[in-house]
Amino acid sequence: MTWPFSLTDEQAMWRVQTTDDHAAFARLVERWETPIQRLCARMTGDLHRAEDLAQEAFTRVFSRRRDFEPSGRFSTWLWRIAINLCHDELRRRQRRPECSLDEPAAEDGPSGADSREGAALTPAEVVEKLEQAELVRRAVLRLSESLRTVVILRHYEGLKFNEIAEVLGIPEGTVKSRMFEALERLAVLLRHQRPE
Repeated sequence: MTWPFSLTDEQAMWRVQTTDDHAAFARLVERWETPIQRLCARMTGDLHRAEDLAQEAFTRVFSRRRDFEPSGRFSTWLWRIAINLCHDELRRRQRRPECSLDEPAAEDGPSGADSREGAALTPAEVVEKLEQAELVRRAVLRLSESLRTVVILRHYEGLKFNEIAEVLGIPEGTVKSRMFEALERLAVLLRHQRPE
């Protein structure tokens, strides 16, 4: 089946919803797989588990395709599914903590830093930036789920406050107050953390 690649995500999802269009679904997965994996990695701190969670998110999208509201945004619906999966995973971990022998970095570079910046840095500066990014990553993982979610969606995924409110189903003012509280807690956590 041929269809223009200029379809919006909502139009592609409508095709998936109404005709089980596998090409349209593949387009959505291709477009959103990396952002969803990145979100899950940042929420859970585990890159390998994030890949599984992202796959589960798309499985849920397809199995619940009839639940999608065409008047809504596909991205909002997908973010909400992925965030809920991450919250479920974190609750599961609290009930059965796992001991990891290695802590893979949940990011594809020093805290999402501009890759052009690395070319002008000395090796010592690169190591220092990586250490700082790791400190921030660990501090973010220590935040409560509700605060971590807001920080990740805003600062790592680039969503606006109104978009975060829509994804989480809470008022924009609540998003802003959670962000304020999260930044205050991060400042305290980072003040007390020292590189090992």
